[in-house]
Amino acid sequence: MTEVETTTMIAVVAPRYGGSEVLRVEVAPLPVPGEREVMVRVRAASLCSGDLHLLNGTPYLLRLGFGLRRPKRPGIGQNLAGHVVAVGAQVTEFQVGDRVFGEIPGGAFAEYACAAVGALALVPDGLGMEEAAAIPDSGMTALQGLRDIGKVEPGQRVLINGASGGVGSFAVQIAKLLGAHVTAVCSTRHLEMVRGIGADVVIDYTADDFTRTDAPYDVVFDLAGNRSLREIRRALAPDGVFVSSAAAPGDHWFGPIRWLAAVALTDLFTRPTMKSLLMRPSATDLAHLADLAADGRLRPVLERQVPLIETPSAIAVFAQGHAAGKTVLTVAG
Repeated sequence: MTEVETTTMIAVVAPRYGGSEVLRVEVAPLPVPGEREVMVRVRAASLCSGDLHLLNGTPYLLRLGFGLRRPKRPGIGQNLAGHVVAVGAQVTEFQVGDRVFGEIPGGAFAEYACAAVGALALVPDGLGMEEAAAIPDSGMTALQGLRDIGKVEPGQRVLINGASGGVGSFAVQIAKLLGAHVTAVCSTRHLEMVRGIGADVVIDYTADDFTRTDAPYDVVFDLAGNRSLREIRRALAPDGVFVSSAAAPGDHWFGPIRWLAAVALTDLFTRPTMKSLLMRPSATDLAHLADLAADGRLRPVLERQVPLIETPSAIAVFAQGHAAGKTVLTVAG
């Protein structure tokens, strides 16, 4: 079943690896949904760090799966929100007209995109498309890092390093929803924004060292990767938990693999607990986050909203690494 009356669309593509300068806004063929996929008329999409990795083709190890010399699939973008316009033959979970959002492997920066049904959830009433598009990658990373790995409990002291970015802005709020006392680390220009989303204490990393504290933390959620494991350990309580996201530092060949290996080895031989986070897409988590946002308990922080055709310039700004929340692309029509 379909309501699509066109065979082409506007899409942002990356025909080769590189920076924002390789991106092109082109007329492309309409994608065709597989048996367990739906086609979504995209209304909004958001940028995430994974987009940069796939655009640049780094770490180079990624190219074994995505194309050695150039991308196998030129479409870019992973987070989207829109409404279903066509369903595959074996799809029963969604129907044409449903408002959906979620994470896909690529191709979200376009007027239409196809997504597996397991990667999507319904957008509830009261939640806009732009806000929904901001949630998937960042919201699930924050939720799984704090709830599942950090196992945050009410009354615990939680520190979030890199609190102003896409994941960090969700993490501050989710930690508060879990009942924690939240200390947020960010740069000077983002202090007020981070206070505004609920942080109990805000540390300006340009002026203070959060690893030197007289009151150690139960959970440190590290999204910046700018401190050594030795420094992190001194900020943790003896039975505390360090959670490192996959956005930690690394070289062009192996990316964060060496860092993640170091975290795993440290966890084997020392206390406190040191764990790495590799977010797993979950329709259940998407639905939970959407419900929190729809009733006002969770607020996606939107730094910028730009039209789809301005994607190359938006990615150039995003790549500078000074985000305050999420950048969202809007798709007219």
